[in-house]
Amino acid sequence: MLFSNKDLKQFIIPLFFEQFLTILVGLADTFVISFVGEAAVSGVSLVNSFNTIFIYLFTALASGGAVIVSQYIGSEKYKQANKSASQLFMISVVFSIIITIFSLVFNRSLMRLIFGKVEEDVMIACVTYLRISAYSYPALAIYNAGAALYRSIGKTNTTMYISVISNIINVIGNILGVFVLHAGVSGVAYPSLIARIFSAVAITMLCFHVENKVYYIKKYIFCWDTKLLKCILGIAVPNGIEQGIFQFVKVALSSVVALFGTYQIAANGIAQSIWSLAALVCVTMGPVFITVIGQCMGAKQIQMAESYFKKLMKITIMFSVIWNVLIFLITPVMMYFYTIENETKRIVIILVLIHNVFNTIAFPFADSLGKGLRAAGDVKFTMTISIITTVGIRLLFSILFGIILGWGVIGIACAMCLDWCTRAVLFYIRFKKGKWKNFELI
Repeated sequence: MLFSNKDLKQFIIPLFFEQFLTILVGLADTFVISFVGEAAVSGVSLVNSFNTIFIYLFTALASGGAVIVSQYIGSEKYKQANKSASQLFMISVVFSIIITIFSLVFNRSLMRLIFGKVEEDVMIACVTYLRISAYSYPALAIYNAGAALYRSIGKTNTTMYISVISNIINVIGNILGVFVLHAGVSGVAYPSLIARIFSAVAITMLCFHVENKVYYIKKYIFCWDTKLLKCILGIAVPNGIEQGIFQFVKVALSSVVALFGTYQIAANGIAQSIWSLAALVCVTMGPVFITVIGQCMGAKQIQMAESYFKKLMKITIMFSVIWNVLIFLITPVMMYFYTIENETKRIVIILVLIHNVFNTIAFPFADSLGKGLRAAGDVKFTMTISIITTVGIRLLFSILFGIILGWGVIGIACAMCLDWCTRAVLFYIRFKKGKWKNFELI
C-alpha cells in the first residue's frame, strides 16, 4: 500500500486545518468590513468574485504541476519531479505578473464593464479593493506552486503552520486597519496583501531545501523545458479553462446579483464566505485525491488507485455530512455578530441551508471525484462536462430562477446546486465505466 490509514490521517488533518485557516481570511475580511457599511461589504464581495477568477487559474496551474510531480514520485523518477516543480515555479511567476499588470492597467474599466449598474459608493469600494488585491496575485501564484509541491510529498504540516501565521497577520491587520486607522476597504485589503507575501516567501524558501524528496533547483527555474511544460499545461490548461469559464459565469452572475439591491448583494457576499467554510471538506480532499491517485497511477498501480478512489470518497462524504450540519447550526449564531439588517440575515440563512444540503450529497462527486479523475489523466472529459454544466445549467437556470421567476439570489443558489447534481451523476458514471484507467501522462 502506498498510503496507510496513518499516512492519510497525517495528510488530511493538517490540510483541513490549513484550508480552514485560509478561509478565515475571507470571513475576517467580510466580518470586519461589515462595520464600515453594506456598500463596503458589497464592494468587497463583488471584487472577490472577480479575484477568484485569477485565484482559480493559479490553483489550476499548481494542480497541473502537482499531478505531474505526484506521478513522477509514484514512479520514483525524482530528478524529473524536481525539474517539474522548478518549471511550475517559473511559469507561475511569469503568468501571475502578466495578470497583475493587466488588472492594474484596466481595473476601473473592468469594474465599470462588469458592475457598471451598482451604486456609486459600491463602485468606489470595488475599485479600491481591486487595485490593492492585484498586487497580491504573484504572491498567491507562488504560494500555490510551493504548497502544491509540499502536498505532493505529503508535508501538509508545513503549509498548515504557514497558514496559521498568515492568518494571524491578516486578522490583526484587519482590526488595526478598520478600527484603529479607519482605512475602510483599504484596511482589509492591505493586511491580506501582506499575509500573502509572507506565505509566498516562506513556502519558496522551504521549497529550496534539498532534504525534501522533491525541491526547487535554480538551473531548472531559469530554463524553458517545452516538453515538461507541455505535460504540466496539459493538465493545467483544461483545468484553467474550466475554472476560468466557471469564474466568469460567477462574475456574470454577480452582475445579475447587482440588480437585486444592496440587501441581496450583501447577503450573497456574506453567504459566499460561509459557503467557503461549508465547502471546506471537499476543498481539503481535492489535493488528497490529486496526490494519492497521482502517485498510484505513476506507479502503474491501477487497482490500488481504484481502491483509494472508493476509500477517499467514503471519507469525503462522511466528513462532509458532519461538517455541513455543524456549519448550518452555527450560522444563525454568526449572524448576531454582523452589523446588517434583519432581512439580510434571513436571506443569508436560507442561502446557507440550500448550499449545505447539496454540498453534502452532490459536491463530493462533482468536485473531489472529478479531481481524482484529472489526477488519473482524464482531463478533457472532466473539463468538457464542467463547462457544459456551468454554462448550460448554472448560468441559464440562474437567469430563469433569479430574474424570470423572481427568486433573486435564492434562485441563483438553486441553479448552482442543479449544476452540481448533474456533474456529480456524470462523473460517477465515468468512474464506474473505468475509462480513466487508460490514460498515461508521463
